[in-house]
Amino acid sequence: MATITLPEAPAQTGKQETRQEAKQDAKKSATKYVYFFGGGKADGDGKMKDVLGGKGAGLAEMTNAGLPVPPGFTIQTEACREYMRNGGVSKDVDRQMEDALAKLEALQGQKLGAGENPLLVSVRSGAKFSMPGMMDTILNLGLNDKSVESLARLTNNPRFAADSYRRLIQMFGNVVLDIEKSVFDEVFDHKKKEKKAKLDTDLDAKALQEVIAEYKKVVKKHAKRDFPQDPHAQLVMARDAVFRSWQNDRAKTYRRINNIDDMLGTAVNVQAMVFGNLGDTSGTGVGFTRNPAIGTKEFYGEFLLNAQGEDVVSGVRTPVPILELHKIMPDVYNQLRDTTTRLEKHYKDMQDFEFTIQDGKLYMLQTRNGKRTGLAAVRVALQMVEEGLITKEEAIFRVEPNQLYDFLVPRLDEKSVKVEVLATGLPASPGAAVGQIVFTADEAVKMAGHDTEKKPVILVRAETTPEDIHGMEVAKGILTSRGGMTSHAAVVTRGMGKCCVAGAGDIAVDEKKGEMRVKGQVFKEGDWISLDGTTGRVIKGKLNTIPPKADDPELLKLMGWAEPFRKLRVRANADIPRDAIQARAFGAEGIGLCRTEHMFFGEEKIPHMRAMILADNEKDRRAALKKLLPMQRADFAGVFKAMDGLPVTIRTLDPPLHEFLPRREDLMVDIAMLPSSGAKRKKELVRAYRDYGVKVAGDLKKVLPTLLARVEQLHEFNPMLGHRGCRLGITYPEITEMQARAIFEAAVEVTKKGVKVLPEVMIPLVAMVKEMANQAAIVRRVAGEVFKEKGMKIDYMVGTMIELPRAALVADEIAKEAEFFSFGTNDLTQTTFGFSRDDVNKVLPTYLAEGILKQDPFAALDREGVGQLVKMATERGRKTRPTLKVGICGEHGGEPSSVEFCHQVGLNYVSCSPFRVLTARLAAAQAAAAETLKVEGGRTK
Repeated sequence: MATITLPEAPAQTGKQETRQEAKQDAKKSATKYVYFFGGGKADGDGKMKDVLGGKGAGLAEMTNAGLPVPPGFTIQTEACREYMRNGGVSKDVDRQMEDALAKLEALQGQKLGAGENPLLVSVRSGAKFSMPGMMDTILNLGLNDKSVESLARLTNNPRFAADSYRRLIQMFGNVVLDIEKSVFDEVFDHKKKEKKAKLDTDLDAKALQEVIAEYKKVVKKHAKRDFPQDPHAQLVMARDAVFRSWQNDRAKTYRRINNIDDMLGTAVNVQAMVFGNLGDTSGTGVGFTRNPAIGTKEFYGEFLLNAQGEDVVSGVRTPVPILELHKIMPDVYNQLRDTTTRLEKHYKDMQDFEFTIQDGKLYMLQTRNGKRTGLAAVRVALQMVEEGLITKEEAIFRVEPNQLYDFLVPRLDEKSVKVEVLATGLPASPGAAVGQIVFTADEAVKMAGHDTEKKPVILVRAETTPEDIHGMEVAKGILTSRGGMTSHAAVVTRGMGKCCVAGAGDIAVDEKKGEMRVKGQVFKEGDWISLDGTTGRVIKGKLNTIPPKADDPELLKLMGWAEPFRKLRVRANADIPRDAIQARAFGAEGIGLCRTEHMFFGEEKIPHMRAMILADNEKDRRAALKKLLPMQRADFAGVFKAMDGLPVTIRTLDPPLHEFLPRREDLMVDIAMLPSSGAKRKKELVRAYRDYGVKVAGDLKKVLPTLLARVEQLHEFNPMLGHRGCRLGITYPEITEMQARAIFEAAVEVTKKGVKVLPEVMIPLVAMVKEMANQAAIVRRVAGEVFKEKGMKIDYMVGTMIELPRAALVADEIAKEAEFFSFGTNDLTQTTFGFSRDDVNKVLPTYLAEGILKQDPFAALDREGVGQLVKMATERGRKTRPTLKVGICGEHGGEPSSVEFCHQVGLNYVSCSPFRVLTARLAAAQAAAAETLKVEGGRTK
């Protein structure tokens, strides 16, 4: 399987002896670091992803299956971990690598970078889990000033040899020597402009030799050294650079987003080069055995003639559909179809493959389980069950819970608006995205990331690179002018579940000027555009979006297979009937958190709420509450109707009262500026303070100081730990009385109309059993009064929200009064870590970058700390009250790993926002199925 076979060059005796010694020494090593593949057999196999990484395991498996794989060797992940620990590899790694290289040279009949038939190799990363483009690759390693001449003579193609050498210098310079890729691009683009070349392939050998000379100057200037001419030095330096790339920023960001362990490390794959850039009978491509965007069973992919692999995935050139290969090289196409079909049947999953054609001969460079959208994941899983490749039980694990968001992606609302389509690109990832244009990843983070005013942004690039990952994470959608369906932008956004339009060739993006040109129009940063990732359209302006429906028949079929395993119930957090109806449509089995304070912000209600807060005596407070009572009752009745037959957990008033009033600082400014304010400003102030008794401008002078005095009384330095939750109800019991009365009157009212009501009243921020007893007594007393007045009794429960560490520690005491627990993990995380959720973003990016935290603890439950409090409180509470119902109602209730933890510690339910209900249902089903079936779900995202 030699790249180009000619008689072997004379052996270099000194190195031969060195390698013989290395071979003997390697036997002494207890650890096998290097695994060879070639000649129809491999040291490893496809099950060794932990050791060989996904790419290395795939190469071994394909070699053992007799597929046309260029030979080589894999340096296992333990070598990477050693490199991270010690800043270098052991002598054992060096010896075993030299031994494997000698074996590769013998098999190929070539020498690395030497002789008339020089062996050239690629050096690629390959972690256990696919991380497309996040780590580094070097091609054509072994070329130097001498071997490039040998390659030119050997192939009788000086242009090909020069092109291969300039690629090596650029990749090596960027990956190993840390020279910015843009520096090389400027040299290359300048040469194209000078020679009036439109395409890279238009530059002849002489022009490329001039580029090589310029590239060497770039290396000398920026790296303060010459480009290394020793092929063995190149190999060692490249290997170490790939190990280092495990720790680059984009790889760390990708691992954080996808919850991949930082300590896994990457393998390094060294493989004999095959060349797709030898001419028009050569090429390279990537593909999928099924459509990764929508899941249809079709041979799907792209290729480029006279190109190397990076040209396809980088998006530098827009490739052509793989079906065109059938017209150009039918025999190669048929062999590729046959090979990839065999691979899919072997792995029993959709495959993502890379191939190179050298002078009409096919070589397979990689296969792995392909990343896909949620829509595709569900469809492929169903198809493979129908085809007999996998069982229904296996199909449950072929979809990651977060991928179900794809069924909930919005669509553009195009009714009653004039739609101006600017361009049509490739529909790389489905859904709709509306936002303001940004041209850099850093600007995307600045506008949409951690600032107080978050704005929806669309990241617009000529093509994305792995360095853009942090901007892609925060953007609503991605638009590229170059690249195909297998480009970096397409693959990564599909994995993220984000809308993407790729390869919109009519659009010219000038990132330096910060502008996008299309159809004679110029768009700048901040301009609005809308993307339709399902059709590939780019639309001018800001369109509205239509919410999705979760009644897709294929989704319902998959969920029908998964649901019988699920033990954990899934509820939704919903405060108004509309949200409750939406939650029920997504399969919610009740409401786990109805926040009553959100009901007070309606236009009719807020004046009475403010009047209650401003009252300085109980009589006036009760008068205001009496006006609020029918409004609260109507709200609760609406929610009860929407959740007919399902439990509804209603939390009594929780936030500090000052949240319903103007900001202290704003009031102080308005009072200070009042004497100098004109008629227009005073008119605005009258409108702003109407709810506080201001009717005309003359009232401002009297009302504003009084209002400020009350705001000063309520002002707290740390309101999150201040006068809120059950403390409000204990201080002002009339508030709890009014809310309890509204709940039970509404429950009786709708019950008489045939609605089945299961109310659960939840007391927030309890830390002591006496607090719970105080508030529970009020609720139970009012319930008794209402039932007596109405002549009807309804079953109900009174429980508490566990959101303070002390409550978790004394849960056995609190359970004497509480009939259920619901963990408010947002506040429990705040109080356990001592983080303010509103301010944590000042430190969180640094903590994530430094590896102090692996994940945002407000996004994924901290199992070691907060999780232990949840486990402890559940166990202690059930010792006191064995029938204690326990749930979770923080944001963690819809995060898959947190749902899995809740299942493991024996909670009864999780509650999350309506749009996360589907995700939580599948996560809960997978957690239970994994226990029952003793299996582990794989990543397909």
